[in-house]
Amino acid sequence: MTDLEKARESFGGDLYATKTTGIQIDEVGVQCAKCSLKITEAHRNSFGGVMGGAIFTLTDYAFAVASNFNQQRTVSVTSQINFLGMAKGGTLTAEARLIKDGHTTCLYEINIEDDLRTKIAFVTITGMKIPPKKSES
Repeated sequence: MTDLEKARESFGGDLYATKTTGIQIDEVGVQCAKCSLKITEAHRNSFGGVMGGAIFTLTDYAFAVASNFNQQRTVSVTSQINFLGMAKGGTLTAEARLIKDGHTTCLYEINIEDDLRTKIAFVTITGMKIPPKKSES
């Protein structure tokens, strides 16, 4: 089984991201991940743009995959999203990569673009590493 298949199986239980929203994992590496979302009418707001919540869900999922796949369990502590533009294409892609890996915290940046290379958002997320339970050690 490839790392991509393992990641898809491992994170497939996040039903809101995978089933409700339709996000898929496209690539996974060491402390990085690329996820995508095909835009449908269900993702649009009343003005026709993609809902900020849909964009953030894609971002959060890419962070979760990058920071947790073959890593110590990590949860988001803070996040800062900067919306840069409206999607003009039909697919959004989030690329998450580690910026700083500390003992108990980490910092990731996530760039979101559409398939026309329109910059949609720039996000930073600080994660906190959860120590394993004694039974998991």
